[in-house]
Amino acid sequence: MIQKYPNLCKPITLGRVTFRNRMFSAPMGGTDITADCCVGPRTPGFYELRAKGGAAAVTASELVVHPETDASHMFHLNLTTPGCLASWTWTADAISRHGAVASVELSHSGQYAGTYLVDKDKKKGLSQFGPSDWVRPDGIPVKALTREQIQDIVKAYGDTAGLAKRAGFQMVMVHGGHGWLLNQFLSPAFNHRTDEYGGCLENRLRLTREVLTSVRNAVGPGFPIEFRMSGSELFDGGYTLEDGVEIAKGVEDLVDMIHVSAGSYQFGFFNTHLPMFAPHGANVHLAAEIKKHVKVPVATLGALNDPAQMEEIIASGKADVVEMARALLADPELPNKVMAGRDDEIVRCLRCFTCMAERPTTGTRRCAVNPLIGRECEGMDITPAAVRKRVVVVGGGVAGMKAALTAAQRGHQVTLLEKSDKLGGILKSEQALPFKYEMYQLGVTLERQMELAGVEVRLNTPATEELLNELKPEALILAVGSKPIVPPLPGMNGDNVVVVNNYYLEKDKVGDSVVVLGGGLAGCECAVHLGMEGKKVHIVEMRDALAVDCNIRHRPILMQQVDKYTTVHLNHTGLQVTKEGLLAKNAEGEEVLIPGTTVICAVGQRSNRDDVLLLRGCAPWVREIGDCVRVSNITNAMYTAYHAGLDI
Repeated sequence: MIQKYPNLCKPITLGRVTFRNRMFSAPMGGTDITADCCVGPRTPGFYELRAKGGAAAVTASELVVHPETDASHMFHLNLTTPGCLASWTWTADAISRHGAVASVELSHSGQYAGTYLVDKDKKKGLSQFGPSDWVRPDGIPVKALTREQIQDIVKAYGDTAGLAKRAGFQMVMVHGGHGWLLNQFLSPAFNHRTDEYGGCLENRLRLTREVLTSVRNAVGPGFPIEFRMSGSELFDGGYTLEDGVEIAKGVEDLVDMIHVSAGSYQFGFFNTHLPMFAPHGANVHLAAEIKKHVKVPVATLGALNDPAQMEEIIASGKADVVEMARALLADPELPNKVMAGRDDEIVRCLRCFTCMAERPTTGTRRCAVNPLIGRECEGMDITPAAVRKRVVVVGGGVAGMKAALTAAQRGHQVTLLEKSDKLGGILKSEQALPFKYEMYQLGVTLERQMELAGVEVRLNTPATEELLNELKPEALILAVGSKPIVPPLPGMNGDNVVVVNNYYLEKDKVGDSVVVLGGGLAGCECAVHLGMEGKKVHIVEMRDALAVDCNIRHRPILMQQVDKYTTVHLNHTGLQVTKEGLLAKNAEGEEVLIPGTTVICAVGQRSNRDDVLLLRGCAPWVREIGDCVRVSNITNAMYTAYHAGLDI
């Protein structure tokens, strides 16, 4: 077989371990953690899914090595807690039995202990330790570690690495980036010590070298050690790429691969975890520069999900390995699909931060486009149905396509009815926003997957009682979606008004000055796009906050973009559309004109309940899914659709 991406699919050997390709699953915190900080019953499956999907290595994260000074409620590994070693053994086994190399990230949060606690008040009660005494910007005091504590931490890294090897892990990653403890010692912004652990770079490197030496002594020769570092801290006062090169040179004799990330938790979360507004691979240049100066292999990452881009990174020598986190949540099968030349079936990560928002909100994991995430122990495989049935799905949006695909994968005879001439539903509108193009691609990919699964698609076919009586479905899934709310304001039917769902069809109508009526997620993202195009944009919102329907991780970066590209009018109610803009009433009851030659209507969606009520009696088994039940998001649509397909 001729490999479409030969460099990406080529094996690599680190230490005495050979990895089956160059696609690694980067560290991600597990799904659940027990009260005594052991691996919960759902977590082994969380990592196993990516091992089954073909990743060469899967790294479990984050294993806290020294709970005495890192009091986070995170994973521990010790011999004193009953079941602790066993839980890690089951995790390593779940990964390695599928041909992937099981790795675990050894970590110490330092001054950021408690970052992932759902109860933020409890975080304030933790003891925070770092290289130096100071007070964090959020008011939490940090204590400088003593020499005795430092040496105890160094020993703990080795002890934990030895236990990880005993549990069956075949590699360890030492976390030295992102503002965690080792990075805090490396950083001139945080390390103000005057002893042998502070001052010049050699001294600031001392703790990291002692830790890596401790780990090597514990795991022995030939056992791969991966060192994760920020190539640059990317904030004023932090270390630069030039410093990052020297740090990499300063540890290469102790490690088998240097994993180059970017940024620092305190000042650059969105440099470390690239949002949809950033280019894919924005941090690759850091790894590429460091690779020029070291002899050990270098790994890179940063919103990578395109096989062609990853192939070029390896082929051109920018890095030896590419690592993915969110991309392998969205599609754990990405490596298998790349190896088999099936890249047109890859479900791309949307960079919506659903996965990262769920963890601090509910303490679980979820992915907008992959309903299995966090729920792998409930079943990873779609099993064939005992009896093949005639299934009709009404609606070709994301929910309808996912339900039809799942039902077909179970062996049912599936017909999908779509009243328009194209599939995709609301996803079609996202093709006009470059930073949301992957949402449009999701519809394209689902269409391709349905084709391969044998779903019969009938476009330009409204569902009627007569048609359904003719088709005689044994199971009927209603995914008829929602429609935009258009308030009955004077002038709203004018030529200068564009409904946000139709922007992709009517963007040529949009002038250089725009008023976006509605400051929800859709309105804000459309406004940011228009601002990026150089237009003068105003957002008018009747509530006192924007994007209240946005998750807690995506919203801060979206608000940064809103502040950069738009002018915001909160507590304003639209009254009338005119040729000059939108006449609105402010909080004081005064009428004001918000200027704009075009008005974008983005006030929300309303469920198509009339269609549901008309059709729900047309089959013995009926399920309603997606926006026609309750206007929500892609996450809800995919999840309900997947389970509707499983339930038939």
